[in-house]
Amino acid sequence: MSESDTPAAETDDPPAAAADTDMKLDEFQPGEGALPESVAEDKTAGDLAPVFEVPVAISAVLGRASVSVAQLLQLSQGSVLELDRKVGEAIDIYVNNRLVARGEVVIVDERLGVTMTEIIKDGDAAA
Repeated sequence: MSESDTPAAETDDPPAAAADTDMKLDEFQPGEGALPESVAEDKTAGDLAPVFEVPVAISAVLGRASVSVAQLLQLSQGSVLELDRKVGEAIDIYVNNRLVARGEVVIVDERLGVTMTEIIKDGDAAA
């Protein structure tokens, strides 16, 4: 069987139609597909002013415990509920039920507060 007799499916050359649709990065013109200048400008904190008054819920979680309904009904004033955290371990800080930081409990003017010791990035929330 000669090369001219080889069926098209067995050749290494791509079909002509596929070759025409393959584009390389260097085929784009400079600025083609770029954002308009009005969108690409640097943003400042002042640009966020419309959302400054949006309320958010912040929670500082000391720890968690899992109990049955029967155990829950047995709790009364003075009962101690053991949490899954150790003394001195960082607490989790949530904004709108999303973990955003970890911190330590502090006392500020006879009130409890939280000092943030670690900011959680998007991908680190599972850690």
